[in-house]
Amino acid sequence: QVMLVESGGGSVQAGGSLRLSCEYSGDTLSRYYMGWFRQVPGKEREGVAAIDSDDATNYVDSVKGRFTISKDNAKNTLYLQMNSLKPEDTAMYYCASGLGVVIGDMWKSDRFYESWGQGTQVTVSS
Repeated sequence: QVMLVESGGGSVQAGGSLRLSCEYSGDTLSRYYMGWFRQVPGKEREGVAAIDSDDATNYVDSVKGRFTISKDNAKNTLYLQMNSLKPEDTAMYYCASGLGVVIGDMWKSDRFYESWGQGTQVTVSS
């Protein structure tokens, strides 16, 4: 059974940094297409970044140049380095995995992913 467990969230001031981690168990991380999503109450879950088995990455425009997604297959861990954080980055952040083939902006859709973590809260104050 695949399990994903996020950690690394917290409260920071605008301009600060956080690194989220997602530990993956039950299968081999390298097989999967991995994504980070975020959600605020009352809004739909938003795809933030994704990485495929060949380490090709995708980012939503609002985080390009500030966030970096990466993974360590040996440690079965996915990361999201978040720099220059803004108050609008405040959300619950989730990692997710999928086995399908991504075409275009499919990575942004939460329906593409089969497994999800429980989330970690990120709060950025101004």
